[in-house]
Amino acid sequence: MKRVVVHEPGGAEQLVVEDVPTPEPGPGEVRVDIAASGVNFVDVYFRTGLYRAERPIAIGSEAAGTVSAVGPGVSGIAVGDRVAYAMVRGSYATHAIVPAAQLVKVPEPLALDVAAAALLQGMTAHFLVRSTFPVEPGHSCLVHAAAGGAGGLIVQMARQRGARVIGTVSTAAKAEEARALGCDEVINYAERDFDVEVQRLTGGRGVDVVYDSVGRATFDRSLRVLRPRGMLVLFGQSSGPVPPIDPQVLNTHGSLFLTRPTLSHYVATPEELRWRATELFESILAGALTIRIAKRYPLADAAEAHRDLESRRTTGKLLLVPQA
Repeated sequence: MKRVVVHEPGGAEQLVVEDVPTPEPGPGEVRVDIAASGVNFVDVYFRTGLYRAERPIAIGSEAAGTVSAVGPGVSGIAVGDRVAYAMVRGSYATHAIVPAAQLVKVPEPLALDVAAAALLQGMTAHFLVRSTFPVEPGHSCLVHAAAGGAGGLIVQMARQRGARVIGTVSTAAKAEEARALGCDEVINYAERDFDVEVQRLTGGRGVDVVYDSVGRATFDRSLRVLRPRGMLVLFGQSSGPVPPIDPQVLNTHGSLFLTRPTLSHYVATPEELRWRATELFESILAGALTIRIAKRYPLADAAEAHRDLESRRTTGKLLLVPQA
């Protein structure tokens, strides 16, 4: 089999393709022949060393494919099943060993590449909108990177739940994309200060919640656009990690709530994992959610995929297609 690993953390050039023996699943495990693997910012964090891991660092945390072997003690999953998974590293590969408890079945009408494109960011959007800050009719939301993969799904889900959605983007083209996804208002932060615009658009009230995947570049101003007792949901750091803050700042801006959630804590049981994945896949099949695949790359071009992701020139999802 082939896999992409990192021996020394650093730039995209550190991603290397290796040939290694195809593994056999152990107890409670399944081998998946990967049809498509999602490219996500969490992969960049592991590649650069921002998130620490044992070397060689396995890259990739999301994939869909077909079961080719089942280990002892596995029930409910058989060879030939179409499955997807997230939060198990090592998906930049032609094959992967995955705990059976972390697999979800892909319904037959849904293409495997769409499942791979949707699962991690889709379940992230689901827990953010349904659980971290449960969006209800009448709420107002600010979504940073509203034309991106996760941002675009948050926009769609928040609108479906009756919220007013304001999105931030960096280009005119992304502004059009964000509007098409359902943003009521779009702010191009390359042209206008988003904090000033949000206060204008809300009549000085501020928004109920900010979904921020950008981090360092937006954090301080995100706090300033919240209403009293609003919530800042920081779920990424594409511009870099946020420096330490004095909790008194939350009081100063109106007794605010700040949370830094991660998907693994919101799919902590097989039941919760299946609930989120099932609702996500059903919404896609019903046409209620649009999954945008921007580009597909072979494994050998994983570095190019990372450069494209980090440049923020893309909208929608980037995929690796290992078997191509």
